[in-house]
Amino acid sequence: MADRIVSAVKSFFPDPDPAHTLPAAEPEIDHGTLFTAKDPPANKKLNALMPHVRFRTSSGDKIYFKDNGDPQAHYDILKWYFLKTGNKKSIKVGSFDGSESDGKLFVNDSANLWGPYFSEFAHSRCSEPCKPGFRKAKVEGAPSCCYTCVLCADGEMSNITDAQSCMKCSKYEKSNTGRNGCILRDINYLSYEDHLGFTLSSISVILSVTCAVILGIFIKYRETPIVRANNRYLSCLLLISLMLCFLCTLLFIGRPTQICCLFQQVTFGVVFTISVSSLLAKTLTVIIAFNATKPGSKLKKYVGTQLAIILVIVCSLVDIVISAVWLASNPPFPEADTLSDPDYIILLCNEGSVTFFFCIIGYIGTLALLSFTAAFLAKDFPDRFNEAKNITFSMLGFCSVWGAFVPAYLSSKGSRMVAVEIFAILSSSAGLLGCIFIPKCYIIFLRPELNTKDPIVRKFKT
Repeated sequence: MADRIVSAVKSFFPDPDPAHTLPAAEPEIDHGTLFTAKDPPANKKLNALMPHVRFRTSSGDKIYFKDNGDPQAHYDILKWYFLKTGNKKSIKVGSFDGSESDGKLFVNDSANLWGPYFSEFAHSRCSEPCKPGFRKAKVEGAPSCCYTCVLCADGEMSNITDAQSCMKCSKYEKSNTGRNGCILRDINYLSYEDHLGFTLSSISVILSVTCAVILGIFIKYRETPIVRANNRYLSCLLLISLMLCFLCTLLFIGRPTQICCLFQQVTFGVVFTISVSSLLAKTLTVIIAFNATKPGSKLKKYVGTQLAIILVIVCSLVDIVISAVWLASNPPFPEADTLSDPDYIILLCNEGSVTFFFCIIGYIGTLALLSFTAAFLAKDFPDRFNEAKNITFSMLGFCSVWGAFVPAYLSSKGSRMVAVEIFAILSSSAGLLGCIFIPKCYIIFLRPELNTKDPIVRKFKT
């Protein structure tokens, strides 16, 4: 081949100079360079002409040289076997031809490239690539190229291979199952379609209808001794307020709106204040009535309905003032809770000011404790129609429910907070209704002989 190269180059010299002819011996050629800088000037001319040399060998391979004298890139891809006997064996499985500008790589697909020792190509890396949905984590004590793949956390995603870190989804989105994308989070709130919301709303309606029926009974039997004994007007007012207590829970169910959030706590506070203050007024009426019968008592002028009505109005006005200041300074508003549940956006009403909310709860609790104390002191008065015992039990249940409500409410999140408050309202109101009015209805319908004026006073037992 060297002779053919020399003969092809000589064809470019019309008058060769004998002083600069090639030496008889074949020159030594370095890899990638045809001649060195120490060659005579004629060889420099030869180097300049080398890029124009092109011919084919007997095997059909193209022979040419680049501008800097480098031969064309043409490589065979061989698979080597290192046999147990110490011998080596090679098989051609492809080639690379760099004669074209972009180069061509040929691999024989029918050849067993990786057998017999491997079923697939061997990776020249320490760890497998991390798929989308995972991130790389460094392995302590291992080289920097070695890592482990860690699944992205909830609310994070990665959509590329070998991600260095996971990206957080927006607060209104969550990561999908594969952690390689973000999807919108579902909206959740205590609705009428839910089993819990439907159950609570049904109980509320049933209890409010029960209150309305008992109110009708008291109006029908308003002239009987058992209805007149403890101020029938306060009894009717208490029944109306209890009916509103049951119905106000419907404001807590459904998609929260600005109007519903404003009226939820305010309505609850006002109607419960009326209910508890009515019980306090009924208890004070019993105490004043029994003590006014003593000779020389100055309490005779307070006997009647006027003091009771004034007490209810004053107690209710205090709650109305607290609610008005609450609404004027920091009113409740609808809020989207994105932190309690990673899969849902929970819609609820933010109280605005937790201080005012617990002021309302504390004020109602104070009235309940006063009513409980007064009823407990009057429970042994010798009157068949004395309902102080009933009020004592009702206030005991009321205080127990709302005492358990505070820690349960503070430890709940999302729609469960709403359900806890609704349950407290329904259970405490049902306790008042059952302890105070069910015994009276029992006497009216099942023991009418007790609903008479003869005798209405019992002697103290010694």
